[in-house]
Amino acid sequence: MQHVIDPIVTFCTTLIGNWGLPAVFVLMLLESACIPIPSEAIMPFAGFAVSQGTLTLFGIVAAGVAGNLCGSAISYAVGYYGGRPFVERYGRYVFLRMHHLVLAERFFARYGPITVFFARMIPIVCTFISLPAGFGRMAFWKFALYTVLGSTIWVLLLGFVGEKLGSNWKKIDPLLHYLDYAVVVAIAALVVWVIVRHRGRGPAGDAAGGA
Repeated sequence: MQHVIDPIVTFCTTLIGNWGLPAVFVLMLLESACIPIPSEAIMPFAGFAVSQGTLTLFGIVAAGVAGNLCGSAISYAVGYYGGRPFVERYGRYVFLRMHHLVLAERFFARYGPITVFFARMIPIVCTFISLPAGFGRMAFWKFALYTVLGSTIWVLLLGFVGEKLGSNWKKIDPLLHYLDYAVVVAIAALVVWVIVRHRGRGPAGDAAGGA
C-alpha cells in the first residue's frame, strides 16, 4: 500500500511547493470530487509550508475548505442527477472503489444528513459521502452547511498539526486513527441523544403536554 501512497504524497507536495494556495484548492477539490487524493497527503504539508513562512494558516484553511465545498458540490450533483447506476457505470474511470461508496452509503443510511458533517473528519468516507447525499436528494443548503462546518474542522486540524510538526509532518498518520475513534464515539453519542429525546416526546410526554 505504501508504494501507492508515496507517489501521491510526492505529487501533492510538489504541486503545493510550486503553486501554493491554488494547488491546495485544486487538490482538495479533486479529493472531494471522489478522486483518491487523501487530504492527509495535502493539508499536513500545507501546514508545514506555514511553518516555513511561505503560506499562512488562514490561507490554507480557506483554500482547503473552498476546494472541499466545490468538489463536494460536484459529487453531490453527480449523485443527485446521475444516481447510483451512473456512478456504478462510470466511477471506475476516476478510480472510485465501490466498497468505499458502500461504506459511505451505510454511514448515511444509518445516521442521516448529519453524517455529512461528521464524515468530513473520517478518512476515506469523507471522499465519497457526497454521493449518497445526492442519491438521497438531501437539501443542498443543508448539505453545503454541513460540508463547510465539518471540512473547516478537519482542514484546520490537519493544517495546524502539520504546522506544529514542521518537517516531521508525515508523522500525522498514526494520530488519525485516534481521531477516527473520536468521531465514531461522537456519532454514537448523537444517536443516543436523538433516541432519548424522541422517547421523551412519546405518548406520555404528549399527554402531559396536552393536559
